[in-house]
Amino acid sequence: AKKALVVQYEVEATILGETGDEMLGDRKKCQKIIRLKSLNTNTDVAALARKVVEECKLIHPSKLSEVEQLLFYLQNRKKATEKRVVKPRDLTPFEGMEIDEEANINKVEEYVELLYEGMEEKVKGATLILHLARNPVNLEELLENETALGALARVLREDWKQSVELATTIIYVFFCFSSFSQFHGLVTHYKIGALCMNVMEHELKRYDLWQDELQKKTRTYILHFRKEHEKAFKKYQGLLVKQEQLLRVALYLLLNLAEDTRTELKMRNKNIVHMLVKTLDRENEELLVLVVSFLKKLSIFLENKNDMAEVDTVERLSRLVPCEHEDLLNITLRLLLNLSFDTGLRIKMVQVGLLPKLTSLLGDENHKQMAMCILYHISVDDRFKSMFAYTDCIPQLMKMLFEHGEERIDAELISFCINLAANKKNAQLICEGNGLKMLMKRALKLKDPLLMKMIRNISQHDGPPKHLFIDYVGDLAAQITPDENEEYVIECLGTLANLTIADLDWELVLKEYNLVPYFKDRLKPGSAEDDLILEVVIMIGTVSMDDSCAAMLAKSGIIPAIIELLNAQQEDDEFVCQIVYVFYQMVFHQATREVIIKETQAPAYLIDLMHDKNAEIRKVCDNTLDIIAVSNRLLLNETL
Repeated sequence: AKKALVVQYEVEATILGETGDEMLGDRKKCQKIIRLKSLNTNTDVAALARKVVEECKLIHPSKLSEVEQLLFYLQNRKKATEKRVVKPRDLTPFEGMEIDEEANINKVEEYVELLYEGMEEKVKGATLILHLARNPVNLEELLENETALGALARVLREDWKQSVELATTIIYVFFCFSSFSQFHGLVTHYKIGALCMNVMEHELKRYDLWQDELQKKTRTYILHFRKEHEKAFKKYQGLLVKQEQLLRVALYLLLNLAEDTRTELKMRNKNIVHMLVKTLDRENEELLVLVVSFLKKLSIFLENKNDMAEVDTVERLSRLVPCEHEDLLNITLRLLLNLSFDTGLRIKMVQVGLLPKLTSLLGDENHKQMAMCILYHISVDDRFKSMFAYTDCIPQLMKMLFEHGEERIDAELISFCINLAANKKNAQLICEGNGLKMLMKRALKLKDPLLMKMIRNISQHDGPPKHLFIDYVGDLAAQITPDENEEYVIECLGTLANLTIADLDWELVLKEYNLVPYFKDRLKPGSAEDDLILEVVIMIGTVSMDDSCAAMLAKSGIIPAIIELLNAQQEDDEFVCQIVYVFYQMVFHQATREVIIKETQAPAYLIDLMHDKNAEIRKVCDNTLDIIAVSNRLLLNETL
């Protein structure tokens, strides 16, 4: 028989009137059939469930465990006449147990009777009930059998310390119920979640004792009793396998219950975060996937994130990056991304050596996006920017930038590059070879403001990188027109303003590209966004270092325009500071100094600003007035 999943859904259509009121509505029940051609006895049900949820947009990701249960049921469904051996899925401790009789929903009372017998019978009874519970069709009927569920809960409460197999099996029964939100009330009623927390705490303590005991035996046996050491280690491994099966099923159940944030809060109060972090020491990859997934879910709440910060979560996660298990690596990176929003945890990531590890993942197509997002967060901190220069990060990023062709660059990639370019050593590495030439060519062609922002950050560093920009002054100046996008023009202006190079002929640049009229127009308050006007002021400050250029600006009547802007922006410290800096540059030159002193109110403004609350503004004012005073004394001496 062909196997398929049937997705039932409802489509609602509403027609709205001109005022937005509902005029006509209609609902229609629909179904979609997902044919499972590849499903057979050897199929990885978990992987198939993920694929079904990813490809069918009608199924919410929260229903993944439910889909997995249904697929497992379809995979294992047999004809009633067949005799089969029943084995619980994924519970390897039971692989050797064969049950001759078919688990039958009509025989539940008989299975319950076994729960009142000895330990072997209890395990057998619980296992038979588990086989019924694994079929979602039986859950409703089991739900109505309060005797069976009550007996399972009582046996778990009283005997879980006596048998790992028994505890695992009973918790697995309740896990089947927890896979469906409507049964969470039942699981909570029998306090199975609290019991699972107790089981976890107890098993983690047992693990510590086993570790201590194994170390003692190792020291005793290793020299003289190799066989005894091997025997002890084999016993330890057997216990570990059983324990990790128990932990896994208990954690699955708790993760399902944590769907309710109130239940999750109760778990936090019982120290769930510390237990999970402690479990990160294990080697069982399937268990680790579950533990890290649980931590990721918890990490979206500040209190849980703070709990993770208190213990060595990042240190324990760092050993998993990289690892060969794709799902484990992916979920670990996602958890690290959540944690990387915390400054202290970002510092920890650097301290434990995650920076080169994450950088190595930039070449991995499956994980580079997550790795890049974490690295971006680390690059926000100026203390760590320089550390990227000692990895192969920058060559990889440059390769990614140029692989985009004419497509817009991903926001994460360009934002990361912008941050790194703010460091001088990184900027030098970016410019190596034809790096700057390629960046400039792409930015000018696509008129990309973010790429130009990266270039602007490179241009701020003194030394070799800055002198490379001499070849591009004309290209950048040509972009300063009213027709271009303002964000793009801001970055081009900012780049030019950074080019404080002594032998650059700014007068020629301003004339050739007719920039002075543009500057005057943009200095008018409200003529453009404040960010653009501010960049024009900064640009004027840069070009005013040149004597002839400053004189040309003074003759154009630009100084009164700057003073008018000062009146309008007197509450904005950044504007005031940059305008005062323009005055500071202009009073160096005799022609512009005389215009400022004799024809404007600038000196009066400078005297007022000497008492400004901003220390930087006071400093620039003092220096400017000092130059005016010195020049006036010299002029007076010449007159005398």
